[in-house]
Amino acid sequence: MVKKVFSLIVVILLLSATGCSLMKPQSDLIIPTPPAVDATPGLLVPNEAGELVTDPVSDIVPTVDPAVESLITEVSQQQLMAYVRQLESFGTRNAFSDTQSETFGIGAARRWIFNEFVRVGGGRLTVEFQDFPLTYNGFSTEQSNVVATLPGKGGGDGVLVLMAHYDNRSVDVTDGVSRATGANDNGSGVALLLETARIMSSRDWNQTIVFLATSAEEQGSFGARYYAENAFLDSKNIISALNYDGVGGRAGIPQNVRLYAVDFLTSVHGALGRYYEYVGGLYLPTFPVVIYDALDREGRWGDHREFVVAGFPAIRVIESVEDPDLLNSNRDTWDLIDYSYLQRVAQLNVAVAANLAGGPQQPAPPIIVPMAEPGAYLLTWPVTPDAAGYAISFRPVNSLYYPTFRFVKAVHAGNVALTGLNPNETYAVSIAALNERGLLSGFSVEQFVGPEAATLGGALQGVAQP
Repeated sequence: MVKKVFSLIVVILLLSATGCSLMKPQSDLIIPTPPAVDATPGLLVPNEAGELVTDPVSDIVPTVDPAVESLITEVSQQQLMAYVRQLESFGTRNAFSDTQSETFGIGAARRWIFNEFVRVGGGRLTVEFQDFPLTYNGFSTEQSNVVATLPGKGGGDGVLVLMAHYDNRSVDVTDGVSRATGANDNGSGVALLLETARIMSSRDWNQTIVFLATSAEEQGSFGARYYAENAFLDSKNIISALNYDGVGGRAGIPQNVRLYAVDFLTSVHGALGRYYEYVGGLYLPTFPVVIYDALDREGRWGDHREFVVAGFPAIRVIESVEDPDLLNSNRDTWDLIDYSYLQRVAQLNVAVAANLAGGPQQPAPPIIVPMAEPGAYLLTWPVTPDAAGYAISFRPVNSLYYPTFRFVKAVHAGNVALTGLNPNETYAVSIAALNERGLLSGFSVEQFVGPEAATLGGALQGVAQP
């Protein structure tokens, strides 16, 4: 329990903000994507001897896996459109709307989502309702998250959460009667979730994937809070939480997405954002990710904040430009969505999720010891059988993006000396494992080395320490 509790203060001041108020412009931090390296990894057997190697050279690098690329091509615009139209057809999905009707209100919507997860999962998804009470502005009702779990087949216990809220609202947040279309906000996110579940349920993955459709986001991310708090109490090893909210796009908007990660340079959320941008750049280089160093848009919220509060790495992905005139209005209809754009966002999600769930287990932080030679460091770590190689990142602490990685084959890993680094630079150091197909695990918790390491505390903020 102790390992996560100090991150509970991250967004406490945001709990009274309005979730769907108008945004103010923010400057963005555009993180360039490192070029892909043309290499074909070979299957290697990890070493057990731990012999010291200095400045290794390796052809085991992150690369586009043809199997993942094939999954990306399966993302269907027609499926996405059908999902959004169906969600809009329920008239409203307000948390205080009818729960008994089969055609109108949030009850009909959540039962349809449940049944659709069962259908697209082909017997491989465990689908359940997670019920919780909601009291808001004097109104009380019972709510349900829809949780679809695809169990991992690897030896680790990592859990990847992909989430989108399915509830919506009109101008009055407690109005459960009036029509509320909610196509982009957030029928688009739920459509992405269902389509990802359809595609990824056809394969086995090392890590467990949870497809989480939450309720009562519009009143204050209550469903996500209930799930995250219970996951914390149950000691679930949530390695990443990706929140998709308002990702449908419209004709003519820039062809990129925005990604929000709080304390970008100094948190596990920023590390997840860097990973997302990097892997996305490998598979969809013409559909970039623009990083914002913030929890969310100013005065706004999303379900990911509850995972941040609980100490789990979490980010939000949203369309490149919002239209405030559509917000919580009945003009937010299915026919305004650009399904080519939504397809690209879904493909981005599949690429990142496939790497996180299909790659090796995230490594523990290495032990780092400065060597006698200035700018030289010795890294030691246990080499696992599922790794064909490792990427080593020495990121200057003020750099927004990953540097050029150093790579080492698993047969030479575990006891590595690196030289030629700037002795006057403070670095955030981490490692990630790669399998024989080039799939990249999440990076280990970053640790500081260099002149300011002691001042910075040795490890990044918001980290669930072992």
